[in-house]
Amino acid sequence: MIKVSKLKEAVSAYGTPLYIYDLDVIEKQYLKLKNSMSNIKDLKIYFAAKALSNISILNYFKSLGTGLETSSIEEVKIGLKCGFNKDDILYSPNGVGLEEIIEANNLGVKLNLDSLESIEAFTENYSEREISIRINPNIYAGGNERISVGHKDSKFGISEDKLSRLVKIEQEGKLIVSGIHVHTGSDILKNEELELTVNKIFKIARKFKNLKSINLGGGIKVQYFDGDSKTDLKEYSNVICRELDKFTLETNRNIQIILEPGKFLTSESGFFLTKVNNIKKSYNTKFAQVNSGFNHFIRPTLYNSYHEIIKLNKDNDEKETYNVVGYICEKDTFAQQRTINKLKVGDLICFKNAGAYCFSMSSNYNSRVKPAEACIIDNKIKLIRKRETVENLLKNQINIFVK
Repeated sequence: MIKVSKLKEAVSAYGTPLYIYDLDVIEKQYLKLKNSMSNIKDLKIYFAAKALSNISILNYFKSLGTGLETSSIEEVKIGLKCGFNKDDILYSPNGVGLEEIIEANNLGVKLNLDSLESIEAFTENYSEREISIRINPNIYAGGNERISVGHKDSKFGISEDKLSRLVKIEQEGKLIVSGIHVHTGSDILKNEELELTVNKIFKIARKFKNLKSINLGGGIKVQYFDGDSKTDLKEYSNVICRELDKFTLETNRNIQIILEPGKFLTSESGFFLTKVNNIKKSYNTKFAQVNSGFNHFIRPTLYNSYHEIIKLNKDNDEKETYNVVGYICEKDTFAQQRTINKLKVGDLICFKNAGAYCFSMSSNYNSRVKPAEACIIDNKIKLIRKRETVENLLKNQINIFVK
């Protein structure tokens, strides 16, 4: 756990609101995952760039030896600028136009396509290209409906009834399916849901004769508070190895296993620091109003996610119950009826588990500027993104009424 004194030091240097990431935690999580999967002979871990796309963080992952899973052509280009080898970048788009797929193809990165329609359009001009395909396994898994992406009505992946068409396209020499991919959701609560996914994807793998890799996506659950559930990594690894051994024995083929976590690697490394603007009473509710909102930290509003909140300057042991809210012109509640140390105006509070899908989902709503980002490396605080200014908001706008 990061020392409170270090968080206070960061606030003194860079103000609030502020995101800060402990790189030691990222490395610890990476090694935990890698070591738990050590019985898999050929394993490659890709970091999901969408979770935390700051270039300093991406470069740190490159130094650890990960690949990069990208969801957009912009993430691909950022990954290349960070120095990732094109063979270590996996492009997994959804719903994009053919021109973006072609652009990614021309950049030489690995393609992971998730619709039969886009694959057929792509192979009209690019035959015999090795690609990976994303499967829709028809499995409902994940922390809530907004992060459950593998069920039958999901927009993601190719349904099983279309796989025979893909097999035929491959037999016709129009493409080579070298990888299959599945991702059922984030914050998967039950190991049996992971096991069901693994069993199904290995069964599907037998349909494709040129397969080199099976990508099991992410979804590994982290703890948000003491006593919270988390994925049993050793059990998960045993499930993968059991199916992998069966596949190897039956097909006499060696397959690389790919994992592409985001939240597991960075969530616990991140802390979001804010300042109390007001303490407001309204009927039966006491509000702690902070100098941020869902424009900076949308997960509690969007996903109803839980983030532990601590007061940094503990000047008393008295507890109070608050609705912790932001300064946006709509409901932006970070926590309801949360009991924490008694607050006053000017106090600093910290939201934990703010390292994944937090800054990367921030916006300029209400014309608010985005916060700064910093990291801790070798026990030193380094700024890795400057706080925006109003000039940043106006930079690309054009006033047609100015002559």
